[in-house]
Amino acid sequence: MRKLLIVIDMQNDFIDGALGTREAKAIVENVKAKIRSYDPQDVIATRDTHAVNYLETQEGRNLPVVHCVKGTDGWQIRPDIAELLGNAKIYDKPTFGSVELAKDLAELAASEEIELELIGLCTDICVVSNALLLKAAMPEVPISVDASCCAGVTPATHEAALSTMQTCQIKVRTGE
Repeated sequence: MRKLLIVIDMQNDFIDGALGTREAKAIVENVKAKIRSYDPQDVIATRDTHAVNYLETQEGRNLPVVHCVKGTDGWQIRPDIAELLGNAKIYDKPTFGSVELAKDLAELAASEEIELELIGLCTDICVVSNALLLKAAMPEVPISVDASCCAGVTPATHEAALSTMQTCQIKVRTGE
């Protein structure tokens, strides 16, 4: 079975930029170690991608902090992580979950046995959204999240998201 790693939104704005947290900074080394543990051809990433009119969108009205505007430094994947990603496919997503990622992985799952592991930011928004989207698209594909490579907006919402994913039959790992 082929095991794929999905690296969610390890972007400057979520680590030490507009929406950065100390918890996000704290997982960087774990994320790098996890990426190194995979064959480079089995690593995929996502990138939160907004336009300059972000504050006019529904998301922007509910989270009025400009972040991850395409082409800005904050939108870029953190350089040391980007280097490890190499030529990995990166899905630019305009919202929390990537329908395109789920569609592509469902097509792959139709032709070969796969297992998915998710890591990244933020556990309680984009990680949980993608995990649940992937589970809905592929209920028979084993999906896990490494909690030691994720951080939420707050520690409490990080734990709540992990609990939600576990309830939905997504295995929560801690540093494996």
